Amino acid sequence: MTKIEPFAERIYVTRPVFPKIEEVTEKLQDIWNSKWLTNNGPQHSMLERELTDFLRVPYLSLFNNGTIALIVACQSLRLSGEVITTPFTFAATPHVLSWNNITPIFCDIDAETMNIDANKIESMITPHTTAILAVHVFGIPCDVEKIQEIADRYGLRVIYDAAHAFGVEIGGKGIGNFGDISMFSFHATKLYHTVEGGALVHGDKNLKQRIDLLKNFGIKNEEEVVMPGINGKLDEIRAAIGRIMLNYVEDERQKRIFLHKIYNEELSDVEGIKIMPTCAGVKLNYQYYVIRIDEKTFGRSRDFVYDEFRKFNVFARKYFHPLCSDFTCYRQLNSSNPANLPVANEIGQQVLSMPMYGGLKEDDVRKICAILKSFRR
Repeated sequence: MTKIEPFAERIYVTRPVFPKIEEVTEKLQDIWNSKWLTNNGPQHSMLERELTDFLRVPYLSLFNNGTIALIVACQSLRLSGEVITTPFTFAATPHVLSWNNITPIFCDIDAETMNIDANKIESMITPHTTAILAVHVFGIPCDVEKIQEIADRYGLRVIYDAAHAFGVEIGGKGIGNFGDISMFSFHATKLYHTVEGGALVHGDKNLKQRIDLLKNFGIKNEEEVVMPGINGKLDEIRAAIGRIMLNYVEDERQKRIFLHKIYNEELSDVEGIKIMPTCAGVKLNYQYYVIRIDEKTFGRSRDFVYDEFRKFNVFARKYFHPLCSDFTCYRQLNSSNPANLPVANEIGQQVLSMPMYGGLKEDDVRKICAILKSFRR
């Protein structure tokens, strides 16, 4: 076998999409001319309208980041007690519950989608449960119908962490139309970004008014503060960049679709490697490419692959490891017991997020796959 040489430069798990500097300069000039840097300026207002149309949702509120947006989502729905969520997610998901003095209750995940297992949610409900906080992990939609059915039966609210799911649609319907509120993250590493930012989307005009008050200190006007709010506003500069970036989304998505096909072509028949599931009737955003490595059949562990990749200048990531239920701040919870989360614990030891961004070349992806296959024993 021909020896595979390391990449000359590091290949990271992702790279931000950068707009043309000339476009940014032009928008900055507009801001400088307006002399308006924050507090619902013209760039902010226009981006809210444009994103509402793009995501096909009734109402949208912009935020300075997705975490603050999720904290406000919990506040806006007046959640308390316990909220059922997934351990297989980024730390922000359970943290926003803790910041609202809510106890996260971890539910096991589905073995195929890696989302919260809707068939196990009902068994987790107690008299203290007020909501379900589900995550569209890697942009794969949750079982939204089953989750809503359970929520309706028990009078629970539903919040979706859609940080990975920008532009995803189910049957032609924007994913932000499900549940009571969905949160989108516009962090620089996402398919669409405002450098840092986020949004809450929902279908209730009155709820938008409450959310917009909560994200601006509860200030109603110059002389009235009607509720204890927070500072969650998105400034004009990032809003302007967000307006520019909307023109880049579909091109970047198409590039990633192509790279997904290359990965699938190279890895679908490799014993011990499980690739991402397909979703009938769903328009995906292809933000991530994630594999699962079965140590017994592949002959090497995920951790071995992760470490060896680095010797070849390939920097994959263990998304999501460790599980949130393993964090020191949550491991004392009864729901964090590994015996209650067998699927999540198994997948947490297998999952590896591969390099995925439009700037990758086809040859890069084929070489990454060749390196991976060379590890097999």
